[in-house]
Amino acid sequence: MSNGGDLILVTGMSGSGKSVALRALEDAGYYCVDNLPPELLLSFVALERQHGARRVAIAIDVRSGTSLPLVLPQLRELNSQGVAIRALFLDANTDTLVRRFSETRRRHPLSSGAHTDQQRALVEAIEVERELLAEIRDQAHVIDSSVLRPAQLQGYVKSLLFAPPSQLTLVFESFAFKRGIPVDADYVFDVRMLPNPHYEPELKDLTGLDAPVIEYLERYPEVERMYLDIEGFLQRWLQPLAGNQRSYVTVAIGCTGGQHRSVYLVERLAAAFASKWTTLKRHRERDAG
Repeated sequence: MSNGGDLILVTGMSGSGKSVALRALEDAGYYCVDNLPPELLLSFVALERQHGARRVAIAIDVRSGTSLPLVLPQLRELNSQGVAIRALFLDANTDTLVRRFSETRRRHPLSSGAHTDQQRALVEAIEVERELLAEIRDQAHVIDSSVLRPAQLQGYVKSLLFAPPSQLTLVFESFAFKRGIPVDADYVFDVRMLPNPHYEPELKDLTGLDAPVIEYLERYPEVERMYLDIEGFLQRWLQPLAGNQRSYVTVAIGCTGGQHRSVYLVERLAAAFASKWTTLKRHRERDAG
C-alpha cells in the first residue's frame, strides 16, 4: 500500500453483514483482515505499504472492547500520512438484528449472560453497541442491510469500489415505506402523494424503468413539481456538504411499493446529477428480486 493506496475500513453493528461485506471485498481482490485490534492499525498499514499496491480491507468493531476509541484518532493519523481511506458502516434496525441473533443462536459480543430475559438483554446490548459506534458511524458511509439478501449487500459493497474516494458520491435509493425507511438515508423524500401507476392494470407489474410507466407519470404536473423541488434542494445543499468533507450522501425516495414512482424519480435524479457528481443508484425492492 503506497501513499494514496486503497484502504477500506469495514465496521458496524454485530449481525449487520460485515462478514458478507468482507467476502465481497475479497472477491474484488482485497486482502482482508477481520477483527484487527485497533492498537495494530498504524503498524499494520505501515507494513502493508511495503507491499506496494496491495489493496487492503480491515474489519474493526465492538469486539475490540476498550480499544475502540483508538480507531478515529488512528484514521486521522493515516489521513495525515496520505492514506486514502473509505469507511463502510453496516447497519440494520434492532428488530432485524434481534431476529438474526435468534435464528443463528449466536451470542452478542456485549451480552453479559446474567439477564434472565434473554431478548431484553439482547436489545440492551444492541443499544449499547449503537452508542459505542455512533462517532465512527458519523464518519462512514452507512449501508442498511435490514432487508437485503447477502447477494444484494455484496452488490452494494462492490458498487462503492468504483466511486472515487476523494470526492462526494451521491447514492440515490428507491424504497417502499411498507418495508421501512432505510437507516442509511441522509435525506428521505416521501412521494406517496403522487399518482400511482399501481392502480392501472396494464402498469401494475411494470416499474419506473419501463417506458409506459414513465409516460404515465410524465403526464402529471405534480410529478414534475416534485422532481424540481427535490432537484433544487439538492443543488442548493450538496456543495456545502462536499465542503464539509462528506464522502457519501444517500438520498432515499420512497413510495408505497418502491416499484414505480420512487424508481422513476431515482433514475431521473441520478441522471441529472451524474455530470457533476459521482452517482450510484439502488432500487431496494426491485434489486431484492
